[in-house]
Amino acid sequence: MERFADIQMLRYKLKDFDTLTLKQKRLIYCLAEATLWGRDITTDQYGRHNLSIRRMLEDVYIYYKDKEQGEAFAQLTVYLKRVWFSNGIYHHYSCQKFLPEFSEEYLCVLLDAMPATAITLGHYKTLEDMKAELLPVMFSPTLLPCRVNHRDGDDLVVTSACNFYEGLTEREVTEFYEGIRMGFGGDEQPSWGLNSRLTKNADGFPTEETYRIGGRYSKEIERIVYWLNKAREFAEDEKQSRVISLLIDYYTTGDLDTFDEYSIQWVNVTAPRVDFINGFIEVYGDPLGIKGTWEGIVHYKDLEATHRTETLSANAQWFEDNSPVAPQYKKKKVCGVTANVVCAAMLGGEEYPSTAIGINLPNADWIRSKHGSKSITISNLTAAYDEAAKDNGFRKEYIEDEAVRTLVDQYAHLTDDLHTDLHECLGHGSGCLMPGVATDSLKAYASTIEEARADLFGLYYIANEKMVSLGLLPDAEAYKAQYYTYMLNGLLTQAVRIPLGEDIEEAHMRNRAIIANWLYRNGDGVMETYQKDGKTFLRINDYTRMRKLIGDLLAEVQRIKSEGDTAAARELVEEYGVKLDRGLHEEILARYKRLNIAPYKGFINPRMTEVKDAEGNVVDIAVDMTEDYAEQMMRYSKYYTIS
Repeated sequence: MERFADIQMLRYKLKDFDTLTLKQKRLIYCLAEATLWGRDITTDQYGRHNLSIRRMLEDVYIYYKDKEQGEAFAQLTVYLKRVWFSNGIYHHYSCQKFLPEFSEEYLCVLLDAMPATAITLGHYKTLEDMKAELLPVMFSPTLLPCRVNHRDGDDLVVTSACNFYEGLTEREVTEFYEGIRMGFGGDEQPSWGLNSRLTKNADGFPTEETYRIGGRYSKEIERIVYWLNKAREFAEDEKQSRVISLLIDYYTTGDLDTFDEYSIQWVNVTAPRVDFINGFIEVYGDPLGIKGTWEGIVHYKDLEATHRTETLSANAQWFEDNSPVAPQYKKKKVCGVTANVVCAAMLGGEEYPSTAIGINLPNADWIRSKHGSKSITISNLTAAYDEAAKDNGFRKEYIEDEAVRTLVDQYAHLTDDLHTDLHECLGHGSGCLMPGVATDSLKAYASTIEEARADLFGLYYIANEKMVSLGLLPDAEAYKAQYYTYMLNGLLTQAVRIPLGEDIEEAHMRNRAIIANWLYRNGDGVMETYQKDGKTFLRINDYTRMRKLIGDLLAEVQRIKSEGDTAAARELVEEYGVKLDRGLHEEILARYKRLNIAPYKGFINPRMTEVKDAEGNVVDIAVDMTEDYAEQMMRYSKYYTIS
């Protein structure tokens, strides 16, 4: 598949799509259209100049793609592809701004030579006005350099380029939402600020621009709602129809109580084969962990593989009861844990082109505790990743011990999927908050601590003999493949995704670094690194003691979350999850470069169309897998954009 910059594009197969009923296919089609209409929302949330920059570059690309074939235009094309991939000018993983490799002067020459009719000015009065505002943002390394800044000691709101706040400081934002929580009272609070942009009014007071029909992103939301209404006609049961209706109500009003009711009812929809995620949900894109970025996924159950997650869900209470965390931080009764292995049918917003392979929702802890949660592991995406990784030389380069490499080759795919299941199905839904502790009490560290908590839960239990007794692992040795690959990644190889000299910024990467570094430094030799032929390798000396240490760390991380101990969260993240050893980082990067592997992967969506008979009746949904990356992105920009 196509490669550019540090990215490789993949396709995902729609396993067993042909076995779905026409009604299920039409439901997927309508939900897919609703998913595609959220694309520009995400791009705008990732930075207030992103949409204008993308449109300007697309205009240049359309006008010159059959005229300009030089190196500079090739560099411009790669830059545009990166903008598409990252939904803006900031790297999708590191959140740092990536700079063009062509010059500002070159772009100006192209723009100045274009006819006025070929350029979309949008809200700009003239081309000169547009260039004056956008070009410094694109080309200056110091202007708005980071989409989400987590650097300790900085004002995270002022120094983050994400488009969730305007004219406010971190202190002002924190005080605004703390005031709302105090005024509301109680533990079952809505996710304040989730679906809004916070600015200042004419009097200088913070005010929310709510995402709803009639509010911010109204035109895009109207199109999403149009297709949700269509989808409701093909709902598989009354519960699913009710859930879609609640989502429409929420988009219409912007009311967060309605969103909570939608989330509760969504958890209870378990019978249909087709399901979806659509809305302002995950808060990783906000440095304070308050604002939700728009995302969408349409999926259907992988019936064969779902047996694995159903087994875990059926034993959820056993896992909670036998957790190594303190009793007061455990749930007395685990409610409504539903987990499925699914096939993605359409990706959108924050989940496209780069996407998660597992999701657990809703995020509100009180809803999880009282009503339960739903988890998905996306099998056709993991299958695509596995296929792309075959024989790429990565394991041979970084795993020197042949016996370990044989173990990993034999079990890694199985244990990776099982760890994802444990993470999503049970890890995120485990534990409880102490009375009065807010979901976002850990502020900038909340996302990292939550991901570490779920990963530790999965690591602790994947080594439990119950995995074998439940038939989820073939033997008591298999878990070692997950322990080795996880620690190798967290301690060494995930650094290939970070430019030399930069810190770890992304929450999932920080989480993995925390776990691996904590065990390395505090494990008294439970694992070690060693040199051979000038290369650094990992050796795990005691898998049994490693599991005990994982349990100890899980207990502490759960305590931190349950008590809202921000100081302890900060110490853990800053000490173990942020910094890289420069010499080791340089070595890992050099070895990886010789492998010629793209460190990041993303997906091209299938193209779905309605098939009609002579009377105009829809008789099938056709799936086309031939559209290339640029064609898809340009089609989306043409048909799913409101000027």
